[in-house]
Formats: sequence, structure tokens, C-alpha cells
Amino acid sequence: MKRFLTFMIVMLSAALMNAQNSIRVEVQNIVSTDEQFNVTFIIEGEDRPSSFDWTPGQDFNLVWGPQTGSSTSINIVNGKRTKSSQFTYTYILSPKSAGKFHIQPASATVGGKTISSRQVQVEVVAGGSGTQSRGGSQSGQQRQTTEISGDDIFMKLTLSKTNAVVGEPITATLKLYQRVDVAGFEDAKFPSFEGFWSQETEAPNNISFSREVVGDQIYNSAVIRRYVLIPQKSGTLKIDPAELVCLVNVRVQSRSNSIFDDFFGDSVRSLRKRLSTPAVNVHVRALPAGAPASFGGGVGSFTLSAKFSKDSLKTHDASSLLVTVSGKGNVSLLTAPSIQFPADFEVYDVKSDVKTTEGGTSGSKTFEYPFIPRSHGDFEIPDIQYSYYDVNAGKYVVLNAGPVRIKVGKGKGGESSGVVSTLPSVERRDVRSLGEDIRFINTRKPSLSRGGGFLLGSAGYWIVVILIILAAAAVWFVMRRAAARRADVVGTRTRGATRKARKRLAQADEYLKKDLYTAFYEELHKALLGFISDKMNMKVEDLNKETITARLLENKVPESVTAEFTGLLDACEYARYAPGSGNEAMRAHYDTAVKVISSIDSGMKAKKAAGAAVLAVVMLLLPGAATYASEADAGYWEEGVSAYQEGRWKDAAGAWENAVADGGESAVLYYNIGNAWFKDGNVPKAILNYERALKLNPSYDDARFNLEFARTQIQDRIEEVPEFVLAAWGRKMCYKLSSNVWAVLFIVFLTGALAMLLMFLLSSGRGARRAGFFSAIGLFLVALLCLDFAYWQYSDYRKTDSAIVMVPVSSVKSSPSSGVDAKDLFVLHEGTKVRILDEAGDWMNIELADGRQGWMRKSEVEMP
Repeated sequence: MKRFLTFMIVMLSAALMNAQNSIRVEVQNIVSTDEQFNVTFIIEGEDRPSSFDWTPGQDFNLVWGPQTGSSTSINIVNGKRTKSSQFTYTYILSPKSAGKFHIQPASATVGGKTISSRQVQVEVVAGGSGTQSRGGSQSGQQRQTTEISGDDIFMKLTLSKTNAVVGEPITATLKLYQRVDVAGFEDAKFPSFEGFWSQETEAPNNISFSREVVGDQIYNSAVIRRYVLIPQKSGTLKIDPAELVCLVNVRVQSRSNSIFDDFFGDSVRSLRKRLSTPAVNVHVRALPAGAPASFGGGVGSFTLSAKFSKDSLKTHDASSLLVTVSGKGNVSLLTAPSIQFPADFEVYDVKSDVKTTEGGTSGSKTFEYPFIPRSHGDFEIPDIQYSYYDVNAGKYVVLNAGPVRIKVGKGKGGESSGVVSTLPSVERRDVRSLGEDIRFINTRKPSLSRGGGFLLGSAGYWIVVILIILAAAAVWFVMRRAAARRADVVGTRTRGATRKARKRLAQADEYLKKDLYTAFYEELHKALLGFISDKMNMKVEDLNKETITARLLENKVPESVTAEFTGLLDACEYARYAPGSGNEAMRAHYDTAVKVISSIDSGMKAKKAAGAAVLAVVMLLLPGAATYASEADAGYWEEGVSAYQEGRWKDAAGAWENAVADGGESAVLYYNIGNAWFKDGNVPKAILNYERALKLNPSYDDARFNLEFARTQIQDRIEEVPEFVLAAWGRKMCYKLSSNVWAVLFIVFLTGALAMLLMFLLSSGRGARRAGFFSAIGLFLVALLCLDFAYWQYSDYRKTDSAIVMVPVSSVKSSPSSGVDAKDLFVLHEGTKVRILDEAGDWMNIELADGRQGWMRKSEVEMP
């Protein structure tokens, strides 16, 4: 304890000794040549100086002095007594000439130690410019008038610069200058700084005056306010005047000429003097084009650093990445840099902390990125880039920090229940979305069409429907006549021809394997003649080489196949009377017979299917009948795709809109246009084109997804009135497929219904007739439903009862007028969809999804 007290005494003594090792000087920094001023030397400590020495030097005259003084204060806190003393030496000087001079140092001996003061500079200005400050002395004569001129007191707003770029900090200082006795202030009005981001950096409660030279005159000046201004837009920005009312004390000489006036002096009156600063213009230039993608809005000079709040951590532990941008410039307005975290890091909202100096134009801004790692391992955050505009260099500068690495260890995971296993467990969780955006454009060129390309709107489609019905009627008529004429005998023979021929060929193959020459050729001859007799419905007595050749050619059998068939007949006839030619020749004749019979059979089947193929081709060509594609449209499409992939959103939208202007329409085309406008930031145009795409094809999932995403970016939130459940179900089913798909399905099911109707009319069996009857009814109802869905979409496309608000703000009126009688009902913003009820001149009656109605101008909306 004693050692501690001894230590404290020594430290206190050292502190007291340090307090006595200098002399403080108090003097005005600016004086006039005709003014006398004080110089005071102050020594603080317990010991009285044993000696003090100072000379004014050659630049000043000593008017009077020194005047010495001393003061002592004793404080007792918690029983502890402290004593402090102050010793002063005051001189009155007058300058010999104008200029900047130094007050010579003074020296003193305190406790056997010599101490000295520092050298102080004083500026001497010419002229009789005595000033008067509140509570201070006045040189020269007292004013004897109630008039206060603008030279006696005024206010001034000073800017550090009047030419800047957007985002460059400017220091604005509002000062009061006076040479009168100011008693107080009231009714202060400061500039609003429109067009600037502003921050008050100095707002003193007690105004302190100091001397300052303005135009060879000495004034007492004081800072009223100090701001840091950052222009937010280019052009000439005007700073409004500042205003202040000052209460000024003036002496008024008595008019009584009493003998007591000299004794009591003049009276004092307080006058109100309104001061204002002139308006100031600041010329602001826009930042040059070509800013890097990492530009964070900084203008000035900065440095970048990044680090983790923890050096190491485990899975599921919270940590943060700290990115600090420091330097001189618009520190407060810096935006957070984009950081690419590993996919398994769960990242939360960015926090920021700004630390600026007293002037507000320099400091640092730290961005904190909280995150939680969900898996272990060594992770790396790639190089962090941040760009700013260097005003002095006149160019963008890219800063780099990183890469930043961190090691994540295994944390405590949850234990799984059930069968005990020695294998390490893996924590399973849902796939987390890292971000949201619209879906990408369609790069494959679509087929463009006029009028939407709806099949229901083309005459060719209905011609096909009529042809199908007429074809069904023709089939019924032909089948009835054929049944009556042939009783189906020919058909039975034809269908069994191939089966019988294959059976006889199998027997011939057995003879071939046994090398029975005569039996093989006889069986092969029977197979060939039997096949051609049954297939062509020919009598046995008509089976000769000439009639067979003629009948095959009539049925479009190729001449080569016909020649091979007749050649086989000749080979069989020859083998019956000639000696054996060997097994190889028999095998060759057998293979040729199989090939020829198969060729004739497939050719006959292809002929029967030709009619159906022609009908299918007509149906496939129907959509193409309404479409077209020119070289110009192909050029517009490729130009738009290229511009979009390069990030030139407006150019992409313009190219695709040129294709629309040529008369072409496509859901894919409108979808791509919507994507380009969304990327460009024009949400209402994006919504308009997504709506147009869905009118052409309500089943377009990408367009519907992007439309819903774009609607999250608009300002208005309107709760829709729920649709009737059956209508909602029907609409959902209808939008599963496009109108053209439903139209094709109508033809398919109509064809099936007619086929089942033919089966009912032409079948002789009771079961077949029953199945055909009920199937025809069912398929016909399904066909009508498909036709209804197709027409539903076609009808929606032709409707013009909806519109999209295209202006930023629109006031909906109670009547179609902009006069005083029309009240403002509500306000809509761009991108909102409305339903059109009626039109009157330049106005239209609209209804919102929640049922509210009103009138708005046609020029403020656009219809999909």
C-alpha cells in the first residue's frame, strides 16, 4: 500500500511539473495599425515564478505593462484537497506598420527551472478599422447613430467549390460578420439545398466570434452553420438564400443636452437587423459514361479492405464479412458492393456503419454481411471489386480486395432416430433460392402470323372440318354399297392372302432344308399363285403371266418387283421339268419369294393409307397457311437476340417491335419484348407485352411467370374479387393448352366420334354397335368441349376490354372531365391493369379488380 501511495505521489508531482514547463499566450490574431491590443502570458502551477522576462521586439511599441495578476483555487473532493494557481502578465502594444509579425517568446523561472512561450503570429492590417464584439473592447469612436449599414453586419454563404460532378462533396459554411454589438439572434431560416444530399456538420449553440479580414476590413466572424453537400443530379443547382434577424445594441445620444449626460453617458437601444445571403448557383456535371459494373456511387478517393469477423468457425455458427471503404469523398452515400458468397452460405441483409470526420467529407463506411455456413470445408470468396470516380484523375478507378478465405469446421448436427448406423450422417434440407429474376428469352425464331394465327379464324380450318364430315359420310355410303355388292368375300380373301402365303413358304422352307427339289418348287409355285389370286381377287383360270403383270402394275406395284414375281413363276415352271440346280439356287429363289411377297403386301397397305396421310398433311399445313416469315423479320429477330445477350435492352426491344410493326405476331415475340423492357427498367411496358403474349397463348408458362414477377415491382396492390369456382376451374383447364391445340384436338375427337358413329351404323354385331354408339356420344361431347376452350381463348384475344396504366401517376375521376366538378376518387400507378367498361370521347370508364370504378384519360393507358 505504501509503495502504491509513493507511486501516486511521484506521478502527481511529475504531472504538476509538466504543467509548469510552458507559458500560454493569448493575443488577437488580427489587429489594425491604429489599434492598441493586449498580449497576455499565462503560467499555471503551484509555484510563483521567481523571474519573468519579455521584450516586444522591433515590430511593436510597448504602450503599457506589464500588469501582473494571480489567482488561486482550492478544490476538496471526497476529502482530497487540490490547489491550482494562475499567474498572468499583460502588456498593451501598438503596431508600427502593416504586415505579418511574430510576438517574441517570453521566458520565466519557476522552481529553479526556466520555461518559455511559443512564438505567435499576428497580422496587422492598415486603416482605422476598429471592431466591436459582444462583451469585448471597442477601438475607435463609439457609433452615435441608430443606422446600421450593410458593411457593419452581414451574413455570407461560402462554398468550397461551385463546379463539381454528381456525387462530389462540397463544404458550405454560413458565417456572420459584424463590427457592432450583437445582443442576440432570432427567426433563422436556412437553405433547403434542393437537388443536394445535405448533412449538418457544425451547428454551435453558443456562437464564438474571432477576427477575420474581409476586404481590408477587420470583422468579428462566427460560424452559424456548416454543411456537407453532395449534388444528386446534373445541371445548374440553385441554393436558396439564408435569412437571420440580429438584435444589435446601438448607443443613442440624448437630445436634452443635460449636464448629467456626460456623467451617465448615452442610452442604448436594441434594433432588429434582417440579414440574408445571396442565392448561389452550383454547376454540376454528370458522371462520364462507361462506369464499371462494380461502381458503388463513390466520388473522391477511396481504399477497400475486407475481412471476416471470425478467423474460424463451425457449421451453423453466425459470422460476418466486413467490407470497409475508406477515404475522402461522399462516404455517406456509398452503396454496398456485390459479394459472391458460396452457395452453402445462408446470407442475410447487409448492415452498414458510417464514421466520418468533423467535416463530413472523409471517413469510412463498413458493410457487414451476416452469414451462416451450412456445410464444412475450405471456402473462398472471390476477388471483391469496388469502383469509384476519381475527380482529380477524371476517370473511374477499380479497387480490389481478396480473395478472402475461411475454414469451416464440422458443427454439432442433429441426431437421427431409428436404426443405428456407423456411417456418417448428412444433414438434409430444402434447396434454398439464392435470388429471383425473370426467365430468359426464347432464342429460337418463332413463326409469325397475322391476326394472332388462330386456327378458328382461318377458313381453311373450317374447310377441313367440313371435309372430315363429308369424308365420314362418303365412307358410310361407300361401305354400304361395297357390303351389298361383295358381301365382304373379297375383303376376307385379301386380308388372308399374306397369312396363307407365309404358311406355304414355311412348308417350302421345310422342303428346302430336306433338299427335296421337286416338292420345294411345287410348294413355292402354289404360294406365289395363291398369294396373287387372293390379294388381287383373281380367278384361277385368269392366273397367267400377262394378267398377273397387268394387275400388279394397276395396283402401283413397281416394275422391278413385278418382274421379280413373274421371274419366280418362270423359275418354278422350269424347275418342274428340268434337273436340279442345287441347294444354293433353291435358297436364292426362296429368299426372293419372301422379299417380293412382303414388298407387294406393304405397297398395297401404303395405298390404303394414302387418303389418311393426305388429310393429315392438310391439317399439319393449316397453321402454316396463316404464318409467314420474311428475311426482314429474321433479321429483326436475330438483331434483337444479339442485343439482348449483350445487355442492350432498348435496342433488343426496338428490333423485335419492328417485326411486330411489319404485321407479325407471336406469343414468343411479345414475351421477348416484355423481357427486354423489364431489364431496361420499364415495368409497365413489360407487363403490357406479357399480357399480349398470354392473349395469344394463355398456356405460355414462362410468360405467366414473368408477368407475376413483374407485378411484384409495381406500386399498386389490389385485392381481386374471387371468381366463381366453376368459372375459375374452367379457365384453369382452358389455359392448360393453347387455342390452336384445342382446335386440333377438336378435329381429332370429332374424327373419332365419326369413326365410332360409322362403327355403330355399319357393324352387324350388337356389342360393336353398342360400343360405337356410346363412344360416339362421349367423343362428340369431348370434341365440343375442346371447341369451346379454343373459342374461349380466341374470343379473349379479340376483346378490347382491358388496359395497362402507362403513366407514372394517374388520378381517376368521378366523371369524364378534368373540371372542378370531377372529384379525384383514387390514384393509380404505372403497370396496374384495369377493365374498360365504357368510353366517352378522350375518357374511358374503368373498373379495378376489387370492383372500384372511375374515369381516366385514354392517353394514360394502352391496351394489350
